[in-house]
Amino acid sequence: MKQDIKQVVSTLQQGGVVVLPTDTVYGLAVVPTDATAVKKIYTLKERPMSMFLPIMVAHIGQLEELGVDINEPARKLLKSSLVPGGITFVLGFRPEAKKPEWLATRDEIAVRIPDNAFLLEVLEQTWPLLITSANKHGSTHIPNTVVDILAELHGNPDYIVEGGKGKDLPSTIINCRYTPPLIERLGVIPEETITTILNGN
Repeated sequence: MKQDIKQVVSTLQQGGVVVLPTDTVYGLAVVPTDATAVKKIYTLKERPMSMFLPIMVAHIGQLEELGVDINEPARKLLKSSLVPGGITFVLGFRPEAKKPEWLATRDEIAVRIPDNAFLLEVLEQTWPLLITSANKHGSTHIPNTVVDILAELHGNPDYIVEGGKGKDLPSTIINCRYTPPLIERLGVIPEETITTILNGN
């Protein structure tokens, strides 16, 4: 696995797209500062370039460095047992924050800290990464094996990490810019679990 981490990091830093397992579904990963790599991931998924891609980081410190506004509900969830894990946060930016250039056109980001030791090690070395589900845009089918993924994508990624059978459900998305926070997609984390944490002291 160490060799795989080295190869994944090298491929990403050279502008490649990597298919790799996460703690939920398989993902396609690229370095966000490489415009050519970012365009390729859109091509592979046949996703409109107008639709932004989600982000993954290794820990809350990396998240804060992006200039995001971590309000009280987001902080509660980030400090809970759900993180790292299958919960994606939609967050805005602090008014005074100096955003990285690749985030200049964004008012918000969807970001997750995955519960996967391999991926966390990659993120420690490359952070942050754009990582999106490894399936065709708009498809209701989420392929959970490498064979199925390659059959669905429009082209070939530059490197593949074989992680066995992935899960069938993606992360749960919660938009913390709303009061109260709004669950925009139900996934591996049930709504009741999130509500209990948000309502706790």
